[in-house]
Amino acid sequence: MAELGLETIRTRVQDDRSRIVDLLRDKIALASVSAKGITGDHMRRSADYVAGQLRQVGVDARVVQAANPDGTLGAFEVIGSRQVDANAPTVLLYAHHDVQPVPDPSQWSTDPFTGVEKDGRLYGRGSADDGGGIAIHSGALHALGKDLRVNVKVFIEGEEEMGSRSFIPFLQAHRDDFASDLIIVADSGNWSADTPSLTTSLRGNADLDVTVTVLEHPVHSGQFGGPILDANTLAAMLIASMYDDQGQLAVPGLEGGQPIGGLQRDLDQAQLRADAGVVDSYRLAGTDSLASRLWTKPAAAVIGFDAHPVEGSFNVLADKTRFRISLRTAPTQRPEQAAQALADFLIAHAPQGARVEVTPGDMGMGWAMDADSPVVRQAEEAMRQAFGRDPVNKGEGGSIPFIPELKRLFPEAQVLVTGPEDPQSNAHSPNESISLQGLVDNIITEALLLDSLGAGQN
Repeated sequence: MAELGLETIRTRVQDDRSRIVDLLRDKIALASVSAKGITGDHMRRSADYVAGQLRQVGVDARVVQAANPDGTLGAFEVIGSRQVDANAPTVLLYAHHDVQPVPDPSQWSTDPFTGVEKDGRLYGRGSADDGGGIAIHSGALHALGKDLRVNVKVFIEGEEEMGSRSFIPFLQAHRDDFASDLIIVADSGNWSADTPSLTTSLRGNADLDVTVTVLEHPVHSGQFGGPILDANTLAAMLIASMYDDQGQLAVPGLEGGQPIGGLQRDLDQAQLRADAGVVDSYRLAGTDSLASRLWTKPAAAVIGFDAHPVEGSFNVLADKTRFRISLRTAPTQRPEQAAQALADFLIAHAPQGARVEVTPGDMGMGWAMDADSPVVRQAEEAMRQAFGRDPVNKGEGGSIPFIPELKRLFPEAQVLVTGPEDPQSNAHSPNESISLQGLVDNIITEALLLDSLGAGQN
């Protein structure tokens, strides 16, 4: 059976635009902040709304409450399916319905939980992350309607912003609801609002708590300072030992590499500095392409440090201190291996023979796309048609730990990571927004891809 074609799908999506925008406005207004409690009534209302929207586009969606590893109640998840042909490919569509909190609404130019359209973008918390992902799936299924020729399964998660604690138990309890040939994760973004991207890789992560001890108890800095360095200074020396003179991690055993599938375009240094708000005098750390430094090389950040505040400080040498390192690992390296390499390094480089103890914390595996998969070529062609230009693929420095878990349980399934965001989206930040034209093009892309996957079916 022939494919529907670009113009038919584009017309259907354009005709559906007002419904899609209304869906996003309603979703924003639900304020589904999982940090306020994943089992709260507000999260149940969000899940119910999403399930209802999916039922409108032919998915037999339902809400199921997950359980945490300890057996306590977990997130409200939305699952469902639409079966059209037992011989057709099966595609799992993923997004999440929980959103980030809004710590300070005064930093927003609009009400965070009211969808406001301005200059071609819709503003509101969750408009892009990941209400946009839900809208993409809804819009694509609506555009295909009765012409859908692949089987579809849907999973809309309720605690992605909280670390997906109940995901593994839920997956194990509902394995049949996830089994598929292709998994489309709509929780990333494009190179720009008008230049599409597949996400080619995600770094993994590992947290380590490091305790540096030099004294059995605090002592007076005037009486003992000099031959004895305080624990905070020793910790600073230890942290600095991880880096070379270019500011690049120099820890044996930490793997790195080049962008998956090759580097199509490097990131713009001036834009990166502007986006991050880097002070003018700062020199960017590391060597090689910016893309590799952000996507496929390891990075470490001290995200917590136990030290006495400046206010109220007094003249004593700190006997011990503790800090937490967030280690971003190369997409293909096991986080346990990377964490062990860093722990071994820190213990071996204890400054002045201080006692260094390392306790591993949360870990998540990275992911790398199969750049040689035929479905990648199909997705890129769908993007090319929908956006009217070649895609520029990119990696991400962050991680989505459930993707490697899905690959572990379903090793034959291909994974595509797409999404509604662009560099102006401000996901997790004030004034989050989504490009409405970009959203339309993303919907057309997914509809074209699903249509091409099912084109060989009768």
